[in-house]
Amino acid sequence: MPLTMSWPASRSTVKRLLSLARVFGLMLIVFSLTYLLPIMASLLTGDGTALLFIEDALFTIGAGALLWIATRQYRYDLKSKDGFILVVLAWTGMAAFATFPLISYIEGLSFTDAYFEAMSGLTTTGATVLAGLDQLPPAINLWRHELNWLGGMGIIVLAVAILPVLGIGGRQLFMAETPGPMKENKLTPRITETAKKLWLVYASITAACILCLKMAGMSWLDAVCHAFAAMSLGGFSTHDASVGYFDSPLIEGVLMVFMLVAGMNFATHFLAIHARSLKVYRHDIEAIPYLVLALGSCVAIALFLVAHQSYSDFWTALRHASFNVVSIATDCGFASVDYNQWPLFAPLWMLFLSSVLACTGSTGGGIKMMRTLILIKQSQLQMLLLTHPTAVNPLKIGHMVIPSNIILSVLGFIFVYFMSIVILTLLLVVSGLDMVSSFSAIIASINNAGPGLNVVGPASNYAALSDFQTWTCTIAMFLGRIEVFTALIIFTPAFWRK
Repeated sequence: MPLTMSWPASRSTVKRLLSLARVFGLMLIVFSLTYLLPIMASLLTGDGTALLFIEDALFTIGAGALLWIATRQYRYDLKSKDGFILVVLAWTGMAAFATFPLISYIEGLSFTDAYFEAMSGLTTTGATVLAGLDQLPPAINLWRHELNWLGGMGIIVLAVAILPVLGIGGRQLFMAETPGPMKENKLTPRITETAKKLWLVYASITAACILCLKMAGMSWLDAVCHAFAAMSLGGFSTHDASVGYFDSPLIEGVLMVFMLVAGMNFATHFLAIHARSLKVYRHDIEAIPYLVLALGSCVAIALFLVAHQSYSDFWTALRHASFNVVSIATDCGFASVDYNQWPLFAPLWMLFLSSVLACTGSTGGGIKMMRTLILIKQSQLQMLLLTHPTAVNPLKIGHMVIPSNIILSVLGFIFVYFMSIVILTLLLVVSGLDMVSSFSAIIASINNAGPGLNVVGPASNYAALSDFQTWTCTIAMFLGRIEVFTALIIFTPAFWRK
């Protein structure tokens, strides 16, 4: 009898998985279109990699088509929790296929390092294991940055279109966090239309960034690549010295502005463009704390560096502090100097900001500003209850009352987030990496910020890590990008029960 009862559930699960495989096959076919940009770049520059990208594109199309043909009869009505499986499958699967151009061109590159590089690109972490970036063919460099750009928009669409069922600070929190105008006037009634609007805003601001960087003195290739990395907060660069290669205050200023823009809610950008007014940002609950904390930290770190004689004058300190603080705090990962040489407090504060600064609906990672505000408000209410046990005070952010289920989901997320950091850091320490490098590598990876400290600092990269350490950081990047719960939930027995 138990076998008879369990068979329908098992058959149903198999149908669901096959239906998801069909969807993934279609996603691979669509993903193969992304090879067109590096193919065109190769043909224009004559770097000789066009055939390589064509072969990889055909292989990806073939794999997707075979998967779709083999499962096309399975059109199972997908349930909400199937979205979790699809998200995990999409991020891990796309990263695997994204390794092909890297392995095909870079001699001796292991699958471990190639997968790390691809996952770093798609999760917009920006950490790299590659050296000699200046000598890479333009098409290969463009491919790396295109992964950044696709990953950046992917997480916005993920928050809007796939996370409605989370109930853990995903879609519900996204809607709760939106500014007043968006709550009263929905961005659009359909999820797909919302995604299209956000894509349009994302692409438009990226185009503006490309033009500004070109006018600031970059080549077209550098402008496109760094605009892709800035708007996605991905942090990849075409140079080993990152943005420090240009040694240009103007370029740094342009990138700072667009990094700050990318760290804000893209729904707010859409509303501001639609209303043709900057007043919209005043109604965004996260925007003011975000800008105050970011810009205030720039000035504070500059004063700190002058006080500790890292720089002789305030303006030089302000230039380097501002760029690198904004870069790490927004989870981008560009570097203009080796801040590993600064007094330890400065880079540690930057890594702390990478955990809390970015806004919901942005391309940044970490806990996000709204969760931070909810945590602070909840702590204040708990202290109030110690002195006034019978007081009844709802948790309010601005004029918005936060429901208790959202508060619990935020607290749960933050607990799992920090437990993930502790466990993954200990794994690196046990494997032989020093404590500062281990902790900073995991913080930078799970926040999708990129460079850490010591061995993985801005003047070096992740190439020195062992395979085990590299995979540990890869897992951290993946968990951080899909906000931990999405990955962990599919390993719970309750998830697979009918």
